[in-house]
Amino acid sequence: MGTFTIRNATPQDTGLIYGFILKMARYEKLESEVDTSEEALRRALFDERQAEVVIGEENGIPVGFALFFHNFSTFRGQRGLYLEDLFVDREHRGKGYGKALLLHLTRIAVQRQCRRMEWVVLDWNAPSIAFYKSLGAVPMDEWTVFRLTEEQLHQLAQQTL
Repeated sequence: MGTFTIRNATPQDTGLIYGFILKMARYEKLESEVDTSEEALRRALFDERQAEVVIGEENGIPVGFALFFHNFSTFRGQRGLYLEDLFVDREHRGKGYGKALLLHLTRIAVQRQCRRMEWVVLDWNAPSIAFYKSLGAVPMDEWTVFRLTEEQLHQLAQQTL
């Protein structure tokens, strides 16, 4: 095991981030769901600042990433940190790098006075569920995630009462 460091992503990392997204989609068996490009990512992440990314490196070689943004809790009256994706290359798992990335995000959340941090995990991903529970994360079993696709958004936006 080498030296592990975490740094903020830069626009030059767009291709790297895109590559991690493709690897993660492959792992999650969701490759057909990837509907972005390097250019769209660069624009969203670095021009429009819609989300942030940190890169985990072993001896200066990128081996993982985490993509996150802020959400807002009306009940808490303050923002939270939402972890959209956390991924470590298969050959570098089990070294504590995923935990290091997650802990890094908790420090960002505390520094930014977030009241909580949330994410979702696929039901079948037992290793990740066990990992998150080992850190004290609590599954929100009483909540159900809903989604409107882009097509559905456009259809509903055209409706009138």
